Amino acid sequence: MKTKQFKIGIAIAAIAFTSIVSSCKKKTEEKDTDTTSASDQSLASTSVNDLTSISDEVGRSNSVSSFKTSESSALLSSCASVSFDTLAAAKTVTVNFGTTNCLCNDGRYRRGILKLNFTGRYRDSLTVITVTPVNYFVNDNQVLGLKTIKNKGHNAANHLVYEINANISVIKAGGAGTVLWNSTRQREWLTGENTLSWLDDTYAITGNASGTSASGSSFTSVITSPLIRNMAYACRRHFTAGTLEHTPSGKATRYINYGSGACDDQATVTINGNVYNITLP
Repeated sequence: MKTKQFKIGIAIAAIAFTSIVSSCKKKTEEKDTDTTSASDQSLASTSVNDLTSISDEVGRSNSVSSFKTSESSALLSSCASVSFDTLAAAKTVTVNFGTTNCLCNDGRYRRGILKLNFTGRYRDSLTVITVTPVNYFVNDNQVLGLKTIKNKGHNAANHLVYEINANISVIKAGGAGTVLWNSTRQREWLTGENTLSWLDDTYAITGNASGTSASGSSFTSVITSPLIRNMAYACRRHFTAGTLEHTPSGKATRYINYGSGACDDQATVTINGNVYNITLP
């Protein structure tokens, strides 16, 4: 009888041990390491910034010189042409990058058209700029939708502030899915407002966004420390500093950190205390 009970005890212990091992293995296998939603968030955010940068340059200098591979004239190059329906305060501008990819000075390939409508002058309070992409692609990612930029005047620090609303889709290259993005953000012009060149400009961006990643998962994101844009050639592709909280549906919040000022394409994503490096699109 004791031998039988001993064997039963061993069997029970074996089952318990197997259950523990299986449970631990399952927990290890289910460790949340997915940064793809955070990368999709960055892709959409970068696409919105891209539209702003082009409209900024057109509004300030009536050209897109910083997006050209050459500057044979003020308005025309092998990459882009700019045409105006009027030179009055209110105007519609067409920026045409052509029908084939052109390598621009910021290292991105562009093709297609951007339609820009200005209700007034770029620096005037309450001016609204509407940006509409038409068959527009950046690095073969198609950008669709609408973006508005409203001049809110100067704040208490005497910095111009713009309210930026975007409702866009990014169809990723190679059939990798579609990212949906809806955001409301404030952009504060920190430096460079009083110079003609925009290459010394820096901006601080706050606000929030929501959308759907390419996998179909919904998400929300909230900027927790202002995202900094430095418009110098070496820095302008990505945010150089700032943090945001990105929360995919049903998953833990991802804490994205763009760094402390370095001009690179690197960021970190922290998930459940674990830090992962990502390369920004």
